[in-house]
Amino acid sequence: MAVSVFTPRAAWASDPARSRGRRLAEPASPSRSDFRRDCDRIIHSTAFRRLKHKTQVFVSHEGDHFRTRLTHTLEVSQIARALARSLGLDEDLAEALALSHDLGHPPFGHAGERALDFCMKDYGGFDHNAQSLRIVTKLEHRYAAFDGLNLTWETLEGVAKHNGPLTDEHGSAIGRYEDYGLPLAFAEQRDEWDLEYWTFASAEAQIAAISDDIAYDAHDLDDAMRAGLFNIMDLKPLSLAGDILRDVKKLYPAAPPQRLAGEVIRRLIAALIDDALTESIRRAGALAPHNADDVRHARDPVIAFSHAGEDADRQIKAFLTPRMYREERVMRIMTDAETIVRDLFAHFLAYPKDMEAERLASDEAALVRQIADFIAGMTDRFAIEAHRRYFDSTPDLR
Repeated sequence: MAVSVFTPRAAWASDPARSRGRRLAEPASPSRSDFRRDCDRIIHSTAFRRLKHKTQVFVSHEGDHFRTRLTHTLEVSQIARALARSLGLDEDLAEALALSHDLGHPPFGHAGERALDFCMKDYGGFDHNAQSLRIVTKLEHRYAAFDGLNLTWETLEGVAKHNGPLTDEHGSAIGRYEDYGLPLAFAEQRDEWDLEYWTFASAEAQIAAISDDIAYDAHDLDDAMRAGLFNIMDLKPLSLAGDILRDVKKLYPAAPPQRLAGEVIRRLIAALIDDALTESIRRAGALAPHNADDVRHARDPVIAFSHAGEDADRQIKAFLTPRMYREERVMRIMTDAETIVRDLFAHFLAYPKDMEAERLASDEAALVRQIADFIAGMTDRFAIEAHRRYFDSTPDLR
């Protein structure tokens, strides 16, 4: 679906001029909106720079061309800006939320998250989305006047709720948090500044979430083929990707596999973006929102794939699960990575002074959370080197 690049601002876009503000009031910038300032603060944060050396799926030293958390984040940001621009929504807010969505990931991707969650099971667990919120509200120490980045309410809301509501209207955790309750960072934030966990987030936050799915689908196929886990012709049974592959083969019958793969991935991203645009326009037309709050209080997300797009997304993830995410070598490396994180957690629990913190927490629960913060902030490389420093043998993640 072709959409004009000059799409006028939608009535349901988040408006920085009507922002609910920052927890600590600051003078307005003469040259940047509040959402643009949020975006810039995230880019200049320490946590954002660390994404360069954090695993996406393949550990960073396995090859220079595999995605890291940083390159994944930039790809999500590019898709989010394209969607926001085409829908007449606020590009700066969409970009800020795309750039911040993975700040809380520990080293070694989801393997590191599983290990930290296990170590923290008696202290509220560990959740990378909640950790992202903790980073931008407490752990970044770049400003003299406050901890965190003092982001706007709308950006914090999107960091917390880009995947949907966290609680029902009575405050009870729902969805993935229903069994164990809200992670500590979410619960603390609710006490400090209410982000209305029972509603959806803005359309810009929903854009960041669907952009994450599009980027994952495309670049994980690309990285897995580059790693030799399967080849481009294996995509033939998939509905959308298979159709694109057949079209590309007809157009370029003599193209080598690497170029075929590149062309298929490029067209797959475009097709998923077009599907999300078409379905989101349909949903917005049915809802007829007059402002951003109408989106928040809708019964369903406004930004979404069509049924066909959802099916294509599910097929790609189901295809990748046994061939990439649970492939024998990947699983072995991730198991070893979990061992590194668990060992480090046990070490710092026994020897907290080795964290060389300016000040150690005085009670056990706070100290355990401080250890989790410290490990979560590590890059893959830093975690491996720390393990070598404290243990006689360190797994070789290859």
